[in-house]
Amino acid sequence: MIEGRGSVRVVTGLIVMAGAVMAPAACAAEGGQPAGKTATAKAPTGLELSSRREQAIGALEKLSKHENAQIRANAVEALSAAPARASGVVGDRLLDANEGVRSVAAMVAGRLRMREHVERLESMTGDSSPYVRASAIYALRRCGADSDPSALSGLLLDNPDPRVRAHVAFILGELGDRSALGLLRQATGDSMPRANASRVRLLKLQIAEAMIKLGDDGQLSVVRAALYPARPEELEATAVAVQILGEVEDKGAIDQLIDLTKGEGETDRVMPAEIRLAAAGSLAKLGMPQGGFIADQYAGSENAVLRAQAAAVYGETGRAETLAALDRLAEDESALVRVSACGAIVKVGARGRSAKADEG
Repeated sequence: MIEGRGSVRVVTGLIVMAGAVMAPAACAAEGGQPAGKTATAKAPTGLELSSRREQAIGALEKLSKHENAQIRANAVEALSAAPARASGVVGDRLLDANEGVRSVAAMVAGRLRMREHVERLESMTGDSSPYVRASAIYALRRCGADSDPSALSGLLLDNPDPRVRAHVAFILGELGDRSALGLLRQATGDSMPRANASRVRLLKLQIAEAMIKLGDDGQLSVVRAALYPARPEELEATAVAVQILGEVEDKGAIDQLIDLTKGEGETDRVMPAEIRLAAAGSLAKLGMPQGGFIADQYAGSENAVLRAQAAAVYGETGRAETLAALDRLAEDESALVRVSACGAIVKVGARGRSAKADEG
């Protein structure tokens, strides 16, 4: 199994997506070296942007066959920003030997409504992995195929692993069926006293996110409260809460997120690099892309995880001027960084194409 949490949190508890916080132990302050003032770089022409996007897609297709399962999963997820090119890769990874990769592939198939994979997805509802079974049910429902959602109820309420429950909660939020609110409220009542406390903390956040997506804004206070860790072991939950607030578009948390990005001399309590980067990414999702300078600070870090997360922030800011920095990161020695950078280039390229279409 692959541990971690995705930058888009496709499979909570399974995959460390590019730009994600790896683990509480990784949350240590690190200075990093600036990669350059991306905001002042010359913007590429439309032809250059299209060419770089195509190169990045090709690189992701190759990375989807990488020997490391984490890299394969990240590549599949990144290709969801290029729907017309993703189907073949998704089909291959639905047959992957790794349960985490199969689960991510199923989630992408569902998100993009890839009905051509329905037959394979139906067979995956009998998979040995509860993650894969849940993801297959999600995909089938998104594709309009028959599937029994009652299996999700059992996994959410009865599975002994809080990571499995968190994945199911995420799925319920993504499906958008408000009738699931009662089930999610029921799930919050189980404290799981025998389970790992950190994982239970993340489960509660995932349930809160799902409920927010289904219309219960009262859960925003649960997520916002996690922005203020009292102990080092709570930092992972803080990073996840930061990502959630961006995903649910909580503009009421903008000031709090800005505080989390502050560096030395700006605040009495400087957050670890992972949280500062996550906050910059979430602010970009909330329409405030100015946090790209934080990615500049860590794009040259000795820590590959931080370089990957910096690339992901560039992708969220969506500015074509960041492509020079992303081009360098796409040639990084670390496959984790390369997959994150290529995914970011695809995102930036997609936004550029959309903008050109709007102008036309």
